[in-house]
Amino acid sequence: MQIKLPDDISNQVLDCQFMKFLSVKQIAALLIGIAALPLAADTYPRQAGIDAIHYLFRVTLTDDSDELSGDATVDLRFVRPGVMQFELDLTSPANGKGMTVTEVRSPESPLKFEHQDNRLRVVLPDSPAAGELRRFEVRYHGIPADGLRIGKNKYGERCFFSQNWPNLARQWLPMIDHPYDKASSEFIITAPSKYQVVANGLLQEETDLGDGRRLTHWKQSAPIASWLNAIGVAQFASRHFGTVKRIPLETWVYPQDRDAGIVTFETPVRQAMEFYIDHIGPFAYEKMGNVEAAGLRGGTEHASAIFYGEASVTNRPATNLVAHEIAHQWFGDAVTEKDWDDVWLSEGFATYFTLLCTEHYEGRDAFVAGLKRSRDSILSLEKKFPDLAVRHNNLADMKKVLNQIVYQKGGWTLHMLRAQMGTDKFWAGIRDYYRRYRDSNASTDDFRKVMEEDSGLQLGWFFDQWLNRAGSPVVEGTWSYDVSAKKLHVDLRQTQPGEVYRVPLEIGIQDESAVRVEKIELTQRAQSFEIASDKGPATVTLDPNTWVLMESKFGRK
Repeated sequence: MQIKLPDDISNQVLDCQFMKFLSVKQIAALLIGIAALPLAADTYPRQAGIDAIHYLFRVTLTDDSDELSGDATVDLRFVRPGVMQFELDLTSPANGKGMTVTEVRSPESPLKFEHQDNRLRVVLPDSPAAGELRRFEVRYHGIPADGLRIGKNKYGERCFFSQNWPNLARQWLPMIDHPYDKASSEFIITAPSKYQVVANGLLQEETDLGDGRRLTHWKQSAPIASWLNAIGVAQFASRHFGTVKRIPLETWVYPQDRDAGIVTFETPVRQAMEFYIDHIGPFAYEKMGNVEAAGLRGGTEHASAIFYGEASVTNRPATNLVAHEIAHQWFGDAVTEKDWDDVWLSEGFATYFTLLCTEHYEGRDAFVAGLKRSRDSILSLEKKFPDLAVRHNNLADMKKVLNQIVYQKGGWTLHMLRAQMGTDKFWAGIRDYYRRYRDSNASTDDFRKVMEEDSGLQLGWFFDQWLNRAGSPVVEGTWSYDVSAKKLHVDLRQTQPGEVYRVPLEIGIQDESAVRVEKIELTQRAQSFEIASDKGPATVTLDPNTWVLMESKFGRK
C-alpha cells in the first residue's frame, strides 16, 4: 500500500509475470516465507502490481427502467514491472441483473477482456514500466442487484441511493472493491431534471441538457475506500448552514422534511466537527454533507456525504448518531483498516469517540453512564457468543464482518488504553496516529506501535488480551479491615474460564469525607492485598472510576 516484499504478502496476488523474474531458488525461498507467515483472515485477492489512483464514473439513470448505463475511467499506477493483466470487481449478469461489459479500451485501442465470476480481467498489449500511470475505460450497462438501490422513499417518490457497504460497490461500479486500495473519484450523473444529485466531494457542475435531463458532476480529491463512494439521487431540499474551520456544512433531506432536517442535523453536526477537528486533527474532505436516504437504518459514513436512514430525521437532534458517523470521517474514512478483520479500527473508534464527544459537551457523568450501558451490552453478548473476539476471522460471509462486540468492546478497548497510557498521552497518540495514516491504511499493529511510541509502554499484551481473546474477566472478592494493624485486606480471584487476565485495577476506599483511590494489578488466579488505612472505611469498591471491562462481585467479608 517491500528479493523485499510488502508486509502483507500473504494477501498479495503473485502473478506469473513477476515470478518469471525470480530464480528457482528465490521462488522456493519466497514460498517458504509465505508458508511461515500467519494466515490472514482477510483473503481478498490483492494485486501487488497495481495501485488504483483515480476513478471517474459516468452513470446515466432514467425513470423508464432500473437499468443504468455506465462509462468508467480508471487510472492505474503499475508499481512493478512484468504486469500483463489486471482485474476489477464487477458483478456478472445473472437472473436478469448484474452488469454487461461492452468494451474495455485504453486511449489508443480496444483491449481484450474477460468478465466472469464477478471479476473483469483485462489483458494488456504490453508490460507497463514500474511507476507508469495508465488510463483505461470500461463501458457497461445493467440492472444493479444491490449496491445502488432504486425504489421509493417514505413519501412514495422514486429515488436512487448507493449502499456499497461492505463490498457491494462491484454491483454497479467497476473498481478494486476492497479498502486496501484507496483512490480519489468523480461521479458524473445524468438523470431526469426533477432530481438533485449529491455525492462525495465538491460540486463541479450542474447543467440542464434541454431534453428533460440534468448532468451533475461531483469530485472527491482525497483517496477513499471503494465502499465510501456514494451517490444520492432524489428530490431534495439542499441547505448550506455555514462552515467549521472553513469546511462547508450541508444537509440534503426530502423537501417535506426540510424543517425536521434543520433540527436533526445542524447543531449536532457543528458540535461534532468542532470537537473532532480540535482534538484529533484537520478534516480530510472538502465538505461535510448529511443526507436523508431511503432503504437505510441508522447511518453510513460515506466520505463527506453521510447517509442517514429516513427514521433518523425527526424533530429531535440526532446527537449520538451524528457524532458516531462524523467520527468515522477520521477513523474508517481518512484512516482506513487494511483488512476486514481490523474493522474495529473503524467501528470501535467511532463508538468510543462518540462517548468522548459526550464527555466534552455533557460532562463526565453522561460519559460514564454511556460506558456502563456499553459494558452491560458486552457482558450480555459474551454470554451468548462466548467464542467471539473483537478481531475475528469468520469472513467467508461478508455480512458477518460487523457485530456489536466489534463496536462496543472495540470502543471499551480504547477506553482501557486511555487508562493504561494516561489521558494526555492517549490523545497525543491518537493525533499522531491520524497524522501518520491519514488518507491511507493502517492495521492494528500500526496503531499499537504508534501508541507504544507515544506512551513509552510495551502494549502487545494489552492488544492481544482485549482484541484477540474472546470474553472478559470475572473478578470476585471480599474486603475486611484489621483494626489493630490498621490495614485493609482485599482478597480477589479471577473466576472466568481460561487463562488469567492482566488487569490494572483501582480500589476506592471511602470514609466519612472522601474517597481515596489505590492502584493494584491482577496477574494471578487469586491474590490478596494489604492497604494501610488509619480508619475503617465506610465502603470499598472496585474500579470506582469505571476504567475496566469486567464482571465483578465484591463486598465486605
